[in-house]
Amino acid sequence: TNIRVESGLGIAGEVDGEQVLLGTEALLAEYGIIHDERRKAEMQHLQAQGAIVVLVAWGNTVQGALVVIDQVRNEAREIFHTLHAWNIGTVLLTGDTAHAAQAFASKLGICHVIAEVLPHNKADIIHQLQSKGHIVAMVGDGINDAPALAQADVGIAMGTGTDVAVEAASVMLVRSDLRAVAHTILLSRRTIRTIRQNLFWAFVYNSVGIPIAALGMLNPMVAAAAMAMSSVSVLTNSLRLRYLQFPKDLVTQKEQSCENNMRS
Repeated sequence: TNIRVESGLGIAGEVDGEQVLLGTEALLAEYGIIHDERRKAEMQHLQAQGAIVVLVAWGNTVQGALVVIDQVRNEAREIFHTLHAWNIGTVLLTGDTAHAAQAFASKLGICHVIAEVLPHNKADIIHQLQSKGHIVAMVGDGINDAPALAQADVGIAMGTGTDVAVEAASVMLVRSDLRAVAHTILLSRRTIRTIRQNLFWAFVYNSVGIPIAALGMLNPMVAAAAMAMSSVSVLTNSLRLRYLQFPKDLVTQKEQSCENNMRS
């Protein structure tokens, strides 16, 4: 009874009239519960291995802990290596402890880690990165990620994520495969390149054709046919995107250093 959700920290409630807490060390500290140094050392040892430790307390004493270890997805290391090769910096933004987040980032080669972030502060950190001149894409799937997805220049939600995350994002990935993030970036770059090609040839076409027509040296029927062919060529060039092939091995060049990525 009397269940209270402490956003980003855990949950509190009562069982048979006794207060029970389930969450982070910060949650327990708010209720005046501090565990001994031996247990704290054990917890830090687990976190250093990438584990997330959820403490359980009642009777004003830490009674135990739940230890959760995230499994690294098979394609995760590849996607971060690819982003770095494309000169895109990466940041792990998480509410987990600094020890656990750093251990996880080390496995994946993520450039920077911002840990122990409360859900309502994620959007603020995105804004801070933007204020430094960075163009930020945020990938998330949870309720806590929704404000950050909305704040980012491009919010990318996993298709298996919560409805509120999908609603807040500007891009939804229908596959849970993280390589779809790189495919999205590749497709968007090719789309922009195609738009620029179409604009270039449209301007060249008209720059040549309009003066000739103005001098009366171009038959109106020929001019009309030429304009139709211009539209067909633009459409044909755009339709080439349908046949874009995503490479199985995404890494196409040497991985850049994290420092260079975040400066660019």
